[in-house]
Amino acid sequence: MSQPVDPTTTPAWARLTALYESLEPDLRGWFADDPSRAKSFTFTAGDLYVDLSKNLINADILSALADLADQVGLVERRDAMYAGEHINVTEDRAVLHTALRAPEGSSLIVDGTDVIPEVHKVLAKVYAFADKVRSGEWVGVTGKPITTVVNIGIGGSDLGPVMVYEALQPYVKPGFTARFISNIDPTDVAEKTKDLDPETTLFIVASKTFTTLETLTNARLARSWLLDDLRESGAIEAGEDAANAAVAKHFVAVSTALDKVAAFGIDPENAFGFWDWVGGRYSVDSAIGTSVAVAIGPANFADFLAGFHAIDRHFAETDLASNVPALMGLLNVWYVNFFKAGSHAVLPYAQLLHRFPAYLQQLTMESNGKSVRYDGSPVTTETGEVFWGEPGTNGQHAFYQLIHQGTQMIPCDFIAIANPAHPLVDGDNDVHELFLANFFAQTAALAFGKTADEVRAEGTSEAIVPARVFPGNRPTTSIMAPELSPRVVGELIALYEHITFTEGVVWGIDSFDQWGVELGKQLALQVTPAVGGDEDALAKQDPSTQSLITYYRSQRR
Repeated sequence: MSQPVDPTTTPAWARLTALYESLEPDLRGWFADDPSRAKSFTFTAGDLYVDLSKNLINADILSALADLADQVGLVERRDAMYAGEHINVTEDRAVLHTALRAPEGSSLIVDGTDVIPEVHKVLAKVYAFADKVRSGEWVGVTGKPITTVVNIGIGGSDLGPVMVYEALQPYVKPGFTARFISNIDPTDVAEKTKDLDPETTLFIVASKTFTTLETLTNARLARSWLLDDLRESGAIEAGEDAANAAVAKHFVAVSTALDKVAAFGIDPENAFGFWDWVGGRYSVDSAIGTSVAVAIGPANFADFLAGFHAIDRHFAETDLASNVPALMGLLNVWYVNFFKAGSHAVLPYAQLLHRFPAYLQQLTMESNGKSVRYDGSPVTTETGEVFWGEPGTNGQHAFYQLIHQGTQMIPCDFIAIANPAHPLVDGDNDVHELFLANFFAQTAALAFGKTADEVRAEGTSEAIVPARVFPGNRPTTSIMAPELSPRVVGELIALYEHITFTEGVVWGIDSFDQWGVELGKQLALQVTPAVGGDEDALAKQDPSTQSLITYYRSQRR
């Protein structure tokens, strides 16, 4: 593996620095001077229509950004990822989430094994299981069909499945629901199970190693809930044999640790595996998505995977000058490193995508929240940005004030769908058109603003004119698609996966490890005895932690 290139030493970086220093953002003027600007900076990737024209760019800036990508070796590192080279250097692993959606019949040899047949073998097993649950062939211990699947996982084993399940609600089998338990806060498992019928509930425990503290704790709590309720209702008898039979019918696993799965009481035949080249935040298209496959069905899940693959091919085969994920990733570098933007808003004008910003938080910030490069040397630039957002007009009535008139520049991605799942009307008004009018208006307002003279022309009192001026020149990207189909959801996820990858290559970091999450987990294991009353363990804590634990113990009933 080649060493990372310091982007600040490249000719392209020097050119971008000069372009930034001479730049006088004027989106009004740029559009007025170039009637073809929107066309020139609008691209397609799969079913996605992506307008970059309201960004603070011109042809020279885009050219310099493409040169930067070339000079840091984006294409070479992209190709190394697709080929299965161990680009996750701190864990010595390949990075092959793209293989999870490769078509059956293709081939990719990684460490001596053709991984594509293995992927499709697991997919076939997931699909067969999904068909059994959906058809009613799979029944609980009392013979009733399953109507609720509860996914127990955390991080990538939760954020992806719950986001996709919410996004694809119109495709969920009628009468079927999925729920998701992740937080070790006991409230989560209690609230998610309190109104369920254990006879018709199936749990999917998603943990590659079957050792994740939060997931296994919640799985044990769910097992206790299941058995206690079944015994109380008389559905099963007391005794270990009856308990084992119930667990076998109401629990399956997504894991490769078959011995631990069996020890829990799950039949290893009902465990769906994946591989160490699948990072958690890149795993929703693996067996981690089993809950989604059950909810929407194998055909729709296959369409979901096809959307990923369409963007994978676009990223792999399209010239950088029109490569959408590469350009969007390079734009993020432009804003983070030159404009010093610290955050990035993702604003879906589609209620079904309400969990998409939360999903992107893990994908982007766990990937690129790094301060050392993949060779262990310090980074030479700012890295990462805080991703955040809320859907639609909800955000307009909350935080858009800061985006429009605040002192921070916050680049925004606006996402909209042409055809809604529910085309409702209010009298003579198409409500979706009212909704999208806000989408179109917000990007225009952010780009073009409102001058003091325009405010005065409205008859505004001079004393409050300054408060009503909108500076404009706030950058936005608009992403549109025909409908929120499984394919389009897959495309959107893959788009941001490759945006994240592009940024990581420029910054020279390993976007596929996550050592930053480890220390807190390790310390929690050391603190746990102190919380439980071990005075020796308490004495080993720092004074602040001692004080907090002491307060907790004094208040705990």
